[in-house]
Amino acid sequence: MPADEPPGRVSVVGSFNNWVPGQHHLEPRTTGRRSASVEVAAGVAVQFRYLGENGHWFDDPDDPDVLDRVGDPGATRP
Repeated sequence: MPADEPPGRVSVVGSFNNWVPGQHHLEPRTTGRRSASVEVAAGVAVQFRYLGENGHWFDDPDDPDVLDRVGDPGATRP
């Protein structure tokens, strides 16, 4: 994810942390992007979304179909 878009603090929230925000914040990398590392057992399916400041939920910009696999309360799709 780009280091400045969206602005502010962003965390990744998902099935790997019981959908609890703030446990895995994205950190800036030397590549000009930001990311977080999460350990998950091999073969485990992971569902996730990003949570920005002011309660703004959004999806992985590189995986537009992620909402088809997510069942959290922040997930909405027309």
